[in-house]
Amino acid sequence: MNTTPQPDPRDRPARLTVGVVGAGRVGPALAASLQLAGHRPVAVSAVSDASRRRAAQLLPDVPVLPPEDVLKRADLVLLTVPDDALPKLVAGLADTGSVRPGQLLVHTSGRYGVGVLDPALRAGALPLALHPAMTFTGTPVDVQRLAGCSFGVTAPEELRLAAEALVIEMGGEPEWIAEENRPLYHAALALGANHLVTLVAQSMELLGAAGVSAPDRMLGPLLGAALDNALRSGDAALTGPVARGDAGTVAAHVAQLRRHAPQTVAGYLAMARATADRALAHGLLKPELAEDLLGVLADETDGTRGTEGDAR
Repeated sequence: MNTTPQPDPRDRPARLTVGVVGAGRVGPALAASLQLAGHRPVAVSAVSDASRRRAAQLLPDVPVLPPEDVLKRADLVLLTVPDDALPKLVAGLADTGSVRPGQLLVHTSGRYGVGVLDPALRAGALPLALHPAMTFTGTPVDVQRLAGCSFGVTAPEELRLAAEALVIEMGGEPEWIAEENRPLYHAALALGANHLVTLVAQSMELLGAAGVSAPDRMLGPLLGAALDNALRSGDAALTGPVARGDAGTVAAHVAQLRRHAPQTVAGYLAMARATADRALAHGLLKPELAEDLLGVLADETDGTRGTEGDAR
């Protein structure tokens, strides 16, 4: 449920024509959400077959046009391209005269604030950075997931109310992020969400190799409880052999990973060291046990422990 106070009607943006430049997983979903709020998608740019299918599914009857033509039609333009492509896109649109004075130009990059939009600002555009802290699938379910989703919002002070109003209209929760903090903000989200997918995928593969017939069914309740506990209690939720200081068990883990899935060893060691440091700092790991544990992890990093027999 969205508990953010609703803005004064005078601060709400007027009904806008909406364009999307870059029909990846994010842009069409945001435009569809704005459509539910009464705005009108009028054009989308899409290059690949997959992006055209996404646009057709989420924005039916909206024409697919080149980026410069999208800007000609839209009062609000969503720039939803990969981070590394954004500066060149903005500069190109400004250089070709595609940007109109008073046009709302919104990018959804987590990495950048509004500074990346400076070329468009000089052309008279109104710059906003609205990053949804959500993973997208490119399907209609994304529109539903925006309900209650936090958005990292960066905008000039005079546009702050308009930025927050747009987020609320999409069902989101605005969270103000200072321009200089955008890379750190984005790194935090990537660390939590992107790396989680890698960890879960590796865990499922290992369970399958161990003979578990339904790794997803086994992991679902465990990971759900772990996430809930971590969000509620932070480091106090740490459990397992690293937090307990079970050096022998950790060494046995690494020996098995080296034998069956060597590509996972580096990640396991890095996370084990980070977990040990946090558990020690918060008094969960006893110092006398930490010494042996960190010794095992150091030995494994050096490659001096390579078999399960050595681990014991």
